[in-house]
Amino acid sequence: MVSVLDNDIKLGTRFIEDPYGVYAELRSTGPVRKVELPTGVRVWLVTDYAEARAALADPTLSKNVRKSADIIDRHLAPGAKRVDFSTSLSSHMLNTDPPNHTRLRKLVNKAFTAGGVDHLRPRIEAITEELLAGMDGAHEIDLLEAFAFPLPITVICEMLGVPIDDRDDFRSWSNQLLSNDRSEKLHNAAASMQTYLIGLIEAKRAEPSADLLSALIEASEDGDRLSGEELVSMAFLLLVAGHETTVNLIGNAMLGLLTRPDQLAALKADPTLLSGAIEEFLRYDGPVNLATFRLTTQPLVLGGTEIPADEFVVVAVTAANRDEARFPDADQLDVTRNAGGHLAFGHGIHYCVGAPLARMEAEIALGGLLSRFPNMTLAQDKDDLRWRNSMIRGLEELRVRPQG
Repeated sequence: MVSVLDNDIKLGTRFIEDPYGVYAELRSTGPVRKVELPTGVRVWLVTDYAEARAALADPTLSKNVRKSADIIDRHLAPGAKRVDFSTSLSSHMLNTDPPNHTRLRKLVNKAFTAGGVDHLRPRIEAITEELLAGMDGAHEIDLLEAFAFPLPITVICEMLGVPIDDRDDFRSWSNQLLSNDRSEKLHNAAASMQTYLIGLIEAKRAEPSADLLSALIEASEDGDRLSGEELVSMAFLLLVAGHETTVNLIGNAMLGLLTRPDQLAALKADPTLLSGAIEEFLRYDGPVNLATFRLTTQPLVLGGTEIPADEFVVVAVTAANRDEARFPDADQLDVTRNAGGHLAFGHGIHYCVGAPLARMEAEIALGGLLSRFPNMTLAQDKDDLRWRNSMIRGLEELRVRPQG
């Protein structure tokens, strides 16, 4: 039986603080539901694993951001504001369809394979050791500020050839661009990021060095090169995605362990569990709450629900990863679980190109934290934790006592 849902559910503050509770309620009405996101955009939200996996790989669902911009106005709730990103930031491979997506991905794929990032391991270990040493003797710290943020932003800045002194600017711009805040702050952040990246690329053209951004400027596939606009958007994607995912993977994982002493004890007792535990952290409370928009190019029946053409479909990745039909006892963190098949990095042709790097960074980071500070405890009440008002699933801060 095919159903068509016309009444929207508005996702507000409770959704930011407790998406899993909201998802459980939505799932009880079916796997696909029409909702209004905190940004005011009306979309079809997919919450069940099977339908989410199918949607992520469906070639009839477009990621063409230019076409999306033409029809987004009619999907806005009354009073909501449309946000226009410059095409210099939005024309990256995550927002394109084949064959252009295939072309763009080929030009960066080699750098991010497991073999392509393995040479970074010694440097990631060195940065981790330096940050851990800086935490020695501290009574109480914000683990995000002291460790989870500086590690991946340092790695991606060095990898791309971005001056590390500019990392705080990137953090500010990135947080704003991924937030649900539709105010003038977002436009200012986008303009600042674009201006900076254009200048950086011009400098790399004039004086190339041994970094990924210089390589992308020179990269070619069968004589094809990235245009100036494509270079800016690619640099934007790699910078933002290259640190945001890992920052919040580390933060959410440590929160999970510090609030579940049995799982923390199991991991400390058997460090060989860590690699598999990374997959469980990604499944249990991964850093990406909602996948980026997809657009129906024709009517689509998904999970027994009919979605018309020219509608936005959003996959709730964290909801799919808590689907009991795919992962029994899904609301329980279990570091011994086989969490293979989770959707934290997506699925299909848009599967996260940086997944091998994020996994490596998380394994080194979490292993280092557990080894150096085995008695670490949470320094704030769980009810006082505040989550970012963002498509990213991440805390505003995570206060801990390193020595216990």
